[in-house]
Amino acid sequence: MVLWAALVAVALVALIVGAVATLSLTDPGASAAPAATPTRPATPPPLSATQQMLVDSGDPTTCAVSFDGADLDVPPMLQHEGQLYTGLPILSRDGAVFAGWYASPAGAESLSIADRVNGSELVDCDERERTLYGAWTTPEANTAEDAQIPILMYHQFTSKPEGESGWLRLNYAYIGDFEQQMAYIADQGFYQPTWDELSAFIDGRLFLPNHSVIVTDDDADDTWYQLAVPVVDAHHVLTTSFMITRDRRELHPSPYVIVRSHTEDMHRAGANGQGRMVNEPADVIAADLEASAAYIGAKEVIAYPFGHYNDTAKAGVAAAGFELARTIDYGYVHIGTDKLALPVIRMNYGMSVGDLARQIG
Repeated sequence: MVLWAALVAVALVALIVGAVATLSLTDPGASAAPAATPTRPATPPPLSATQQMLVDSGDPTTCAVSFDGADLDVPPMLQHEGQLYTGLPILSRDGAVFAGWYASPAGAESLSIADRVNGSELVDCDERERTLYGAWTTPEANTAEDAQIPILMYHQFTSKPEGESGWLRLNYAYIGDFEQQMAYIADQGFYQPTWDELSAFIDGRLFLPNHSVIVTDDDADDTWYQLAVPVVDAHHVLTTSFMITRDRRELHPSPYVIVRSHTEDMHRAGANGQGRMVNEPADVIAADLEASAAYIGAKEVIAYPFGHYNDTAKAGVAAAGFELARTIDYGYVHIGTDKLALPVIRMNYGMSVGDLARQIG
């Protein structure tokens, strides 16, 4: 009897549990959590000026460069990753000399050559943005630096250690020597000014360190493209190729090579046996240079064919809108140098890296 009562009790409990479970399944409201109150999505923060520039550009290779420093108010600008910096502003201020842009505040404070950023290097940004820091020095400190800037002039190149024969033998630099010379410039950390920087330096508006050098090549010869361009590319040495543009050679053989004018068709003899540059009137010279600049897409600086120039040639250069002209006269560029008669260091066959070091420090 007791056993029967126990079984009945167990059965009743089972029935009650089953009923509750059934009720839970059939009544959706029995265990449902209260409905969440709808919320609006968070409003994203407004884009910064540089972020908006990047969006507006529509170009994934652009980088927004901002400028910082004491009392500076310079708007940001767009550059392109993997290309040389272009158009970095050269600032002016009464009673001061601009000393360039630097990768860090500490570099700007110390005027560190290693930290200075200009158009000789490729744009490299973090998350498509970068800040450069401006620096200033005094006119007295700029004068005391007494910077003497060498412009190196190369022509053709040879892979023969013994050199080439003929009357142009000295024009053909041995490529082994050239490689050592470019390695020296890179390894010694020489500052490599751009032409707009050199112009501002001549005016006394920009500080350049004595440890500076500009590398140029004349004629854009086949040996330049085949032998020398790979060397300047490997060592990241900014080089200006002065091209005779009637030849219509390659304009962009390396990111580190910029092409400028060696005239369109003045690189031949005129009536008196000297170059056309000293035989033609200024308007003819200007028209030739305009045609050359149209092909290159830049003016800025020319190299006189054969190094021949006179006052008429200089007038033609200026009339065409060129600010600088390079000669073959020996010397160094300093504050106050004639911008239309820039001197050079001629690099001949047989000159070693030691010879280069004696010329540029």
